[in-house]
Amino acid sequence: MHELGITQNIVAIATEHANGARVQRITLEIGQLTAIMPEAIRFCFDVCAQGTVLEGATLEILERPGLGKCRVCDREIALSQPFGVCDCGNTRLDIIQGQELTIKELETEVLCA
Repeated sequence: MHELGITQNIVAIATEHANGARVQRITLEIGQLTAIMPEAIRFCFDVCAQGTVLEGATLEILERPGLGKCRVCDREIALSQPFGVCDCGNTRLDIIQGQELTIKELETEVLCA
């Protein structure tokens, strides 16, 4: 399960960017063409967050559908895998959405000095 290593990296990056503040919510964007299973990330998150500023944080995952653009006719088509065939018959597509793995938001507690 490569999602465990990915989740560990997400927690490490978020911990670094939180600058010691407790994280209340983290929002991830995961594209459907990444071969990353959002449910596996959810499963691993609580374990990976234990003992960090992310412990107890709410995890939100936004799933982005795959989208390609035909190099011949410029038509955009939905993709469920990283390849496909345009209605014009062309198989040369540029993937324009669906390969994301992004930390979109990190909501932290306000630290008073």
